[in-house]
Amino acid sequence: MAGQQFQYDDSGNTFFYFLTSFVGLIVIPATYYLWPRDQNAEQLRLKSLRRVHGRCLWYRLRLMKSQQSIVPTLKKAALLFGWAVFLLLAYKVSKLDREYQEYNPYEVLNLDPGASLSEIKKQYRVLSLKFHPDKGGDEATFMRIAKAYAALTNEQSRQNWEMYGNPDGPGATSFGIALPAWIVDQKNSMLVLLVYGLAFMVILPVVVGTWWYRSIRYSGDQILINTTQLFMHFMYKTPNMNMKRLAMVLTAAFEFDPRSNKEATIRPTDNIEVPQLIRELGNINVKKKEPPFCYPYSLKARVLVLAHLARMEVSEDLEEDQRFVVRKSPALLQEMVNVGCQLTMMANSRGGFHAPRLVSIENCMKLTQMIVQGLQESKSPLLQLPHFEEEHLRYCISKKYKVRSLQDLVSLKDSDRRSMLRFLGEEKYDEVMAVLGSFPHITMETKLQVLDDEDSNNITAGSIVTVTVTLTRKRMAEVFEKEQEATPCPGEEAANTEEGQGDLSKTKTKVWQNKNKGAKKTAKSKKKKLTKKKATPAPTKAKQANGNVAGNEVVAAAAKEEEEEGSDKGSESDEGEANKDSPSERDEESDKQSDTEVDEIAGDDEEEWEALQQSIQRRERALLETKSKVTHPVYSLYFPEEKQEWWWLYIADRREQTLVSMPYHVCTLKDTEEVELKFPAPSKTGNYQYSVILRSDSYLGLDQIKPLKLEVHEAKAMLDNHPQWDIPDTEEEDEEQEDSDGIEESEDDDEDND
Repeated sequence: MAGQQFQYDDSGNTFFYFLTSFVGLIVIPATYYLWPRDQNAEQLRLKSLRRVHGRCLWYRLRLMKSQQSIVPTLKKAALLFGWAVFLLLAYKVSKLDREYQEYNPYEVLNLDPGASLSEIKKQYRVLSLKFHPDKGGDEATFMRIAKAYAALTNEQSRQNWEMYGNPDGPGATSFGIALPAWIVDQKNSMLVLLVYGLAFMVILPVVVGTWWYRSIRYSGDQILINTTQLFMHFMYKTPNMNMKRLAMVLTAAFEFDPRSNKEATIRPTDNIEVPQLIRELGNINVKKKEPPFCYPYSLKARVLVLAHLARMEVSEDLEEDQRFVVRKSPALLQEMVNVGCQLTMMANSRGGFHAPRLVSIENCMKLTQMIVQGLQESKSPLLQLPHFEEEHLRYCISKKYKVRSLQDLVSLKDSDRRSMLRFLGEEKYDEVMAVLGSFPHITMETKLQVLDDEDSNNITAGSIVTVTVTLTRKRMAEVFEKEQEATPCPGEEAANTEEGQGDLSKTKTKVWQNKNKGAKKTAKSKKKKLTKKKATPAPTKAKQANGNVAGNEVVAAAAKEEEEEGSDKGSESDEGEANKDSPSERDEESDKQSDTEVDEIAGDDEEEWEALQQSIQRRERALLETKSKVTHPVYSLYFPEEKQEWWWLYIADRREQTLVSMPYHVCTLKDTEEVELKFPAPSKTGNYQYSVILRSDSYLGLDQIKPLKLEVHEAKAMLDNHPQWDIPDTEEEDEEQEDSDGIEESEDDDEDND
């Protein structure tokens, strides 16, 4: 067996192959991930947002950053330099001579393959005269010529060349290492050892240790672990936390402490500017000595947050610090919501302490909205719009318009809206309407069921209830455009709403309404009597008279329809009883009814099975899909960075002030989103009133609350003897007979073997 030899690459050719591959493995992925995206696309996106978001602070900062930033240029230069090195190495490799090529003596002697012996000898003489060392030729070239001549004329050398590719016979296998020989040269041993020691014993441990030390200080949401522990301590200590206390806990986060976060700064001018802001703000609990609220970093952060909510102007240095504090606050408040949910789950499972009240968790959500919009809790949601000031609100809340929310402003007619906002002017009015039209309008549909149960609509004590909430987002512009297309008078609106309520009550029978049908009928009869006893008011206002007349007509029409239905049912029942005289007819009809009932049950089972399969497939797709958290940019005049429109969705018992399901952070709502909220049903039977709550983390005044009613029944008793285990006696006897026959056959086989 041939030996193996390991040798370093003296010529350095193999090292260039290794170096080219190494540089290519770095440059190609780096170009894909680090090459700056098309700046024109970003500029076009900002240009499309200019009409609505042009006055926002984040928009102006983004424009300034895109104009002043040189980071994309540096990235491009570094990547182009890497590609230049890669191409240079590739060109160098392409020009290298092949070392490991097949040995061919005919090529060495400059002869065609298959040349005759005389031609070989003649060519050898010519080359010997030219390259012989005694004639002044090259010794190495002459040795190769002599070796080639021997391979073609000597029989043993020719056989070795034909079998092994080498006239000298089989040689040792040689492996070249793609490192230059000077690296292992004895002269450079100390230098190479020093470089290796510095790289693997100093630089690598320092880099890994620094990364590990920084990573263990943060949670998965990039919040300091110490901050999470601080929030948990104060939420455990103060279950019922008001807004002032919440602001103090928020600004005590270690993200604002320069000792824990290098981005936070304490300036020498803070000793002058911060007390001045405190005097302007008023009472903010400065004298409170409870740590960490009394620390300088916490006091400064609290003052900056309160100044932001009051929309006060600060100096340039403080403005930079204020932007940092405001930018960090939404993520910290989300962490406070998570901590409150964890404490609630611990209190429900273990007990022993009071869970945070619902108002504490909802205050965290409200404070997020306030910080994003730069508004205090008592201020009007209309101040989120551009060009609206405090003195302008008196036009909106007047007795004529009574506009106190964004929804009230949307529901106004265009003429009334223009008349109310005449102080703005035409251009400002158009801008206000463009901004208002970009605000979200969410419709929320809920579906209550118990999955993986035979009767999914029957809620039993202790079962896992699933509330499927379908959220549909539209722009406010679509809402008031539809209202402008069809704007009925108030009388017609009242009649339509009454008709709609009547239709809904007829078509949709709730679970909690199926319990006492007799009580329901008596309630209906009482309502009818009351409506008949009500006297029609004097026609002082035409709109009211029209509305009441329409309502009375609807009630009378409904009463007539019920009477006709009752008479029809009575006649049908009489006819049916008259026809059901003969027993054969009765049997036929009972068979038909049983067949139809079986078909209906089978159809319902198929529909439930299809719905279950669809829900399972939908959940699997949701798990596999990775949706982008880029939804819609939020309109915020005073928030320093672009924020996406996200929501909280949860179920709560507002009477008991407790969470029923943990808040789900909806971060992917672009057009439609389906969310499943699960919670255990109460252990006691009865009727329960919960609320499905949707809260924005960016806008004030757009929260929604939808009632959710539960009727909890007793759980079904477990069957000891299920019908599938009821085996007839004949089958048991047959099985015993088979077992006995098998035993007898086995005994006979044993006797035969003996």
